Order: sequence, then structure tokens, then C-alpha cells
Amino acid sequence: MAEVRRVRLWQGKIETEVEVAGSGPPLVFLHGPWGLPPNRGFLDLLARTHTVFAPKHPGTSRGDPEAVHQIDDWWDLMVYYGELWDCLDLAAPAVIGHSFGGMLACEIAASRAARVSRLVLIDPVGLWRDDLPVKNWMIMPENERRRALFADPDGEAAKRFFSVPSELEARVEVQAGLIWAQACTGKFVWPIPEKGLKKRIHRIATPTLIVWGRADGVIPPAYAEEFARRIANSRVALIDAAGHVPHLEQAEHVGRLVRDFLGP
Repeated sequence: MAEVRRVRLWQGKIETEVEVAGSGPPLVFLHGPWGLPPNRGFLDLLARTHTVFAPKHPGTSRGDPEAVHQIDDWWDLMVYYGELWDCLDLAAPAVIGHSFGGMLACEIAASRAARVSRLVLIDPVGLWRDDLPVKNWMIMPENERRRALFADPDGEAAKRFFSVPSELEARVEVQAGLIWAQACTGKFVWPIPEKGLKKRIHRIATPTLIVWGRADGVIPPAYAEEFARRIANSRVALIDAAGHVPHLEQAEHVGRLVRDFLGP
């Protein structure tokens, strides 16, 4: 059972929650824009060998009466995560990032190399481009969402994912103000500020495992090799029968890969 820690940062202006479970070396899980997995199976697997920290991303305060401060600036977000590491007494944890969380994890590894011991990227976004179009999640019919995210859109992982309570979906939509830049074309673009990470991704020297679902309908699996070319000390694992969330559809398989990569 995960412990939930409430943490105040930035002189008390921001309060966030961090789920903590397991024992062993520290491991931070940075989730994608849809929140923490409703099925905690993957995180439970990791918690057998590691102390897993799963923080909520700080969203904007738009439409959220409980928010005491908002973070709209990318560099402020990096400061936030540095302060969170300090508050949790994490010197150089291993970091797993899924989707948008993968973008954050790459930025931390590129800008604060000493703060990340090992890096796992699960279907991250295309960080070397600032014009990567992605279908608009907010207006997609649910059947299209299922096909984009899951190799088996009618499988158990998809059912659990879409059973998230509606109030959680509302919070995710609030977070989306930070994550997505809406374009009038009906698509949105992952916001790569000033193409900054494009210029820094080559700095990542941390040993990196890149995990990608072969049926990813959000970011094509072909991008896995692009990541590997731009991160020197990296290798790729393509997961059969998995889409954009392979850690949900193939939790046991991905969990074993990650644990083997991280080592004791």
C-alpha cells in the first residue's frame, strides 16, 4: 500500500502529493498527461526492489480552486523538480518518465546530469522537434483514444484506464493547460520551449533504456531509434502487443526489463 506524502515547496506556495511505496534504492516515476496509472500493477512490481516515488505534476491553477500557485514556465518546472528532489532527500535517483513525463525526465538528465543515476523512457515525446503534431486528445472520441493508446483497445488494461473517475479526468484537463499548446488546425503540438532541449539532448550521458510499444498510435515507434541516435549511452526495447502505455498492457514484461536495467 502506497504512502501519500504532501509536500510544500517554493516557500509554501505549491503543495503537491507524492506516492511512496517499497524499499530499496530510490526510483522516481514521472507520469504522462493522463495522471498516474489507475492500475498500480507496474509500480507495485518496481516497489519490490526499489523505493518508488510517484509525484503529481504541478498543474496550472486555472479552474482549480484548491491550487495555491501555478507553474506555467518550463524552467520554473525544472526548479520545482530540483527542489522536490531535495525535499524528498533524493540525491541521484533512477528516473522513469512516460510520455510527457519522459520529456521532463530527459530535461532533468540533460540539464542536471548529477541528479539522475539511470534513465528509463517509456514512449516519450519527440524532443528534438518543436512541431511534432499529435492528435488532440481532448476532442477525440473514446473509441479513437482506445485505438491510439492500446494495442488491444478492448482489453483489461484499456478498461482499467478508462474507468478513471470523471473528476480525475477534469483535473487532467486542468493539467493539460501546462502540457499542450492548442493549434487552430485541430491538432496540438508538444511545447518544446525555444527548441532548448533539441540543443541539449545530446548532453544526456546517463545510461538510458528506451521502451516503446509497437502499436503506439500517439507517437510512432519509429521514433525509438531516433531517441537512441541522440542519446549516446542508450538502448531500445520494443514491446509487442502494447501501445502508448506498455507498462499497463505488458506490466510484467516491462517491469522485468526495467528491473534488469536498473540492477540491484
